[in-house]
Amino acid sequence: MMSASALRTLLLAGTLGTFAAVVPALAQPANAPDPGPPPAAPAGTAPSATPPQATPSWAIGRPENEGASKLAPVAPPPIPTAADKIQLDKLKAPKGFKIELYASGINNARTLRLGDKGTLFVGSRLAGNLYAVVDKNGKREVKTIATGLHRPNGLAFKDGTLYLAELSKVWKYENIEANLDNLPKPVLISDKFPTDEPHGWKFIAIGPDNKLYVPVGNPCNNCMPPDTHAQIRRMNLDGSGMEVIARGVRNTVGFDWHPVSKELYFTDHGRDWASEDLPADELNRITKVGQHFGTPFCYQGNFPDPEFGWGRSCDEFEKPIALLGPHSAALGMRFYTGSMFPSQYRNAIFIARHGSWNRSKKIGGDVVVAQLNKDGTVKSIEPFLTGFIQDNNYIGRPVDVLQMKDGSLLVSDDYNGAIYRVSYGSGGKVAGAR
Repeated sequence: MMSASALRTLLLAGTLGTFAAVVPALAQPANAPDPGPPPAAPAGTAPSATPPQATPSWAIGRPENEGASKLAPVAPPPIPTAADKIQLDKLKAPKGFKIELYASGINNARTLRLGDKGTLFVGSRLAGNLYAVVDKNGKREVKTIATGLHRPNGLAFKDGTLYLAELSKVWKYENIEANLDNLPKPVLISDKFPTDEPHGWKFIAIGPDNKLYVPVGNPCNNCMPPDTHAQIRRMNLDGSGMEVIARGVRNTVGFDWHPVSKELYFTDHGRDWASEDLPADELNRITKVGQHFGTPFCYQGNFPDPEFGWGRSCDEFEKPIALLGPHSAALGMRFYTGSMFPSQYRNAIFIARHGSWNRSKKIGGDVVVAQLNKDGTVKSIEPFLTGFIQDNNYIGRPVDVLQMKDGSLLVSDDYNGAIYRVSYGSGGKVAGAR
């Protein structure tokens, strides 16, 4: 687990390393003649073995060495963890905070959004389901209200309508809280998004300008993005007026607006396979439309990419306002505006770090809090909810955070299929103190 001092170090500086340039693969010219079918095998020759499988997108660029060969994405358990098997006793929070299991049995629980009538909507990435968590007759109930969706990670809610982003389409469900048991037919808002699977799942939100913000990730680990990718877009709630507001964004799966300045802050992931310790994930701030945040030329504000950074300077691009750790997979983030927590948390940012997979010693797997200066820059980043990594293995993986109306904080966990509630003061289970 990364200490508070280490997190502060990441905030203040990134250490540059020197890497060899990646030699591009030779490609056949587009106008080369058709070589025709391969020659037939000689008579009596045994048929060839099954062709090798294509390299998965996450493995492209992986160094050919023993250490890297052992690293791969962490698969969640096939079914949600039973409530009595979730290791709440391993989790730690600052003194005075309490943690309890809010809901369980939610396969691949990801993005969290709260409806006007108190319904908690939960998206998923791998399960293809949309969930609703409701309190009924004194009991909390989890409803699966839609199935068979394609990467329904992105959710937003406004004026009784739930907005849902699949891989390449955005829909809306009107008056949804009155129809949880008989979901209305969704209305298509836009299908003008790419269909690439890598970094194609989306986090969406409605801004203070009443527009819907939708990112499009880079469709690779590290490549020169098409003009349609590595960006954040916004559009009217009916899908019209789509525009790009930021470029050079590799893969953001969390953003929110400063309660006072109304500036958009977002997390972003650094590239893989450059190093175990570089580059770091980022916390960024958009101060004007059209800014470029570096991908694929520069990462973490001071690390020229070994492949695409030649002839470019990191000074050409917007620098992050904080570094969030190498490969830590910073995802959902929210500004805290409630009154339940102590006053020092007011207008701070809670950030869920899903945790690394392409690093020998895991990092992240926690919720950190970014304290800001009056000018909106970051003063410090400190651990808040920790303990999801035990003996270099995950016992849970935080994805998103959500402030409830009473000021408590919900945290989703797609590894266990669970949601936790963190509160301050009386009631609830006391979290392990640090």
